[in-house]
Amino acid sequence: MNSVIKSASYVLAHTPDMVMRNGTTQTTERIVNPDSEYLKELPKHLRSFEDVLSYLPNQTYIGNMTPDELAEVEQPWYDKKKEGLNARRGKFGEIMPEDEFYVLMQVCDVFDLIKLEKNFVAKVKPAFAANPSVTEEMAALVKDGVELSEIEAFVNNEHSEGLYFNDQLIGCVNRAHDVDTSLSAHVMLENLSTKASSVLSLRNLILASGIDASEIEYVIDCCEEACGDMNQRGGCNFAKAAAEIAGFTAASGSDTRGFCAGPTHAIIEAAALVASGAYTNVVVTAGGCTAKLGMNGKDHVKKGMPILEDCLGGFSVLISKNDGVNPEIDLSILGRHTVGTGSAPQNVIGSLVANPLEKAGLKITDIDKFAPEMQNPDITKPAGAGDVPLANYKMIGALAVKKGDMDKADLKDFPVKHGMVGWAPTQGHIPSGVPYVGFCRDDILSGKIKTAMIIGKGSLFLGRMTNLFDGVSYVVRANQGAEEEGGVSSEKVKSLIASAMKDFAMSLMEKED
Repeated sequence: MNSVIKSASYVLAHTPDMVMRNGTTQTTERIVNPDSEYLKELPKHLRSFEDVLSYLPNQTYIGNMTPDELAEVEQPWYDKKKEGLNARRGKFGEIMPEDEFYVLMQVCDVFDLIKLEKNFVAKVKPAFAANPSVTEEMAALVKDGVELSEIEAFVNNEHSEGLYFNDQLIGCVNRAHDVDTSLSAHVMLENLSTKASSVLSLRNLILASGIDASEIEYVIDCCEEACGDMNQRGGCNFAKAAAEIAGFTAASGSDTRGFCAGPTHAIIEAAALVASGAYTNVVVTAGGCTAKLGMNGKDHVKKGMPILEDCLGGFSVLISKNDGVNPEIDLSILGRHTVGTGSAPQNVIGSLVANPLEKAGLKITDIDKFAPEMQNPDITKPAGAGDVPLANYKMIGALAVKKGDMDKADLKDFPVKHGMVGWAPTQGHIPSGVPYVGFCRDDILSGKIKTAMIIGKGSLFLGRMTNLFDGVSYVVRANQGAEEEGGVSSEKVKSLIASAMKDFAMSLMEKED
């Protein structure tokens, strides 16, 4: 019995000061070329929170605009605005400003590593506490601030990472150990940022779904970070850490890692856990990645653009027992990039798209929508990476022609008919298929489509453990009817009755003969 997608949430945290001091492109440049013209020019290209709110791909990410509506706007989008599309909250989630995000990070810090300046806390706490996503329990965890001189002493003398707002020092993240590099201030800032953005998405999932947090039994985190100490660098558990702050008191959890393919792996695992009967409600979640802030900043500045990679992303997806209504994750149709697949693009798409569909007796064109890597082309095209979603759709379409599933003349229409424009931030794992899950649920429930394939792909060679590529995929379809406890679905009953009537009619005909 397949499990269903019951809800999804998507959040962004605008962190322009983190772009300057925590994005890997900038921190590396500061080491290699501290007098870089790029570093001098960069501050002029940072966006205000208002600009981030009115950026159309961001409004799409939180559900105030559909991918189809975004596609109607001519690219590039960074210089386009639409009246009324600048809300902080959307159907799927919210965009949080940097000052409130720092307070959220402190709430997520259970080892008292984050120090915030007292006037900063006093100013920001009321707005933070008033956020519908923030529970009373979370607001109560906000600590009174300290003197700025204490923060300056930590940053100057204790290897602490400074936290800045409007280019002013307002806090710091302290190291958790004197010599353990896995617990350095830099790593703790990365991990607390990831945890906080996951917590934000978890709380928005509760708002979007209406489910009580106590009903969540298991949480799977699939971000790209790893928390641990020198003895087990990735052995700890983001999922349970985030669930604790989000108030998921009845939940256990664990982490799944797979680079950009991680979310797709995790959703398949969640669907299997629910389908097996092990759990009724499982949440897949992931926070953002500070290292990727301003990742393509040099190309954006060179072309006179704003820094578009100025937000941490996050998402959560609720996978539940089949209710006879919500879209099903069809566990009988799973694509897998196996060890023997190879890295040739045709082989990759074949293993993830054509092979599982062919095995199920389906053609590529039987899938209404494909969601591969949904990177925002505003970000990738100026950096020379092209339009990533479009490139994927062209490959899938070409394979459909080769398989005889459609005529070559229809290839040009394939990206529009079976694809979408990209709108997700380049946060590694965030764009990989999962941004469409919320829209996919809506599209199927409304009858706009009947089937979709979510595709996750990852680059395992980045860890220097293997040269292999990675990828998995699954099909989402309209609900086929839920099986009752100890019984069968209404659709199955109808099928059994029809079959019995046919057999009865045949037996009558045989008697007449």
